[in-house]
Amino acid sequence: MEFEFWWLLGIPVFFGLGWIAARVDINQLLSESRTLPRGYFKGLNFLLNEQPDKAIDAFIEIVKLDPETVELHFALGNLFRRRGETERAIRVHQNLLARPDLPAEHHGHALYELGQDYLKAGLLDRAEESFNRLIDTQYSAQAGRALLEIYQREKEWERAISAAEILQATGAGGRQREIAQFYCELAADELVRTNTEAAMALLEKALAADRKSVRATMLMGDALRAQGDIEGALETWRRVEHQSVPHTALVAQRLMDGYVAVGRVQEGINLLRAYLAEAPSIDLLEVVFKAVLEVDGVDAANLLVSDELRRTPTLLALDKFLEARMMNAPQTARSELSVVKTLVHGYTQKLARYQCSHCGFKARQFYWQCPGCSRWETYPPRRTEELNVMN
Repeated sequence: MEFEFWWLLGIPVFFGLGWIAARVDINQLLSESRTLPRGYFKGLNFLLNEQPDKAIDAFIEIVKLDPETVELHFALGNLFRRRGETERAIRVHQNLLARPDLPAEHHGHALYELGQDYLKAGLLDRAEESFNRLIDTQYSAQAGRALLEIYQREKEWERAISAAEILQATGAGGRQREIAQFYCELAADELVRTNTEAAMALLEKALAADRKSVRATMLMGDALRAQGDIEGALETWRRVEHQSVPHTALVAQRLMDGYVAVGRVQEGINLLRAYLAEAPSIDLLEVVFKAVLEVDGVDAANLLVSDELRRTPTLLALDKFLEARMMNAPQTARSELSVVKTLVHGYTQKLARYQCSHCGFKARQFYWQCPGCSRWETYPPRRTEELNVMN
């Protein structure tokens, strides 16, 4: 292919066309930027410099001058809500909803944001009303999750079950564990009222939703015990080991009391010692220690604690070890051991906590629902120090 000199004439032509296109884009950008209020850029600058108070003031001025700025209303409402100024956030979103010219897509968004404002403010009835209006819209899944949260806060477990089942059916994630927990909550209320038959029916539904629900199994055993069926209760409580061996620590005292009631104490001790060998736990050790002390005496209890301390060297185990040593120590040694135990015990009180694996909230007692983040089954059945040693 031969080179033609006239092709060189095309270079300045293409250069000129590119220059013209760039000028058009720049002019368009400048034109659009001039239509934005100066306060908009001031607000953005304040946000970038982490000065939310000044940013809010700047945005408020824009909204006053130009009430048509819908997206800015949303941004302003979210800023108010995050700062805890829920009344101002509610007013912003109510003003949006009051506009007759608000497009449908913005109307749903504003209604959802208003529901979140009410939820943050603790106005659950108004929040529920807002979210119910969003069912069968593009915000249906978000509204369903918010309604589920409301029903849990209000402890309306039947409505929570219905909301969770709807979410699950629409493909918004599995809710089997939560549904089982809601049935357990209803069953626990029935047990308090001594309605054992109703409780057992609810627990069957809980186990149908989640066959691995330890709580449902434990409550089922409680219902059988309340009916006087100790053997049935023992058989039920023993199912926990097939669901989760570490959770046997939570049912250990129930099992021991049951075996004492039917006169098979040694069988109960042997069972719990087997659990302890498979899943070390200070709570389980406490139950076994008391039973061995009563049945086999101080020396056997001492040996049990010594072996456990060697296997799982924790301060919690050391505290129990010192308690055992004090029982048959001479009077002079006992006073010295008492001082050491007091110091160790004081420190172990800070370690003897359960900790949520999601938010880190610590508590003395075991919770099925975390008081901090409201999530279900986030507490491992071991104390924090034991978990640290295992890790």
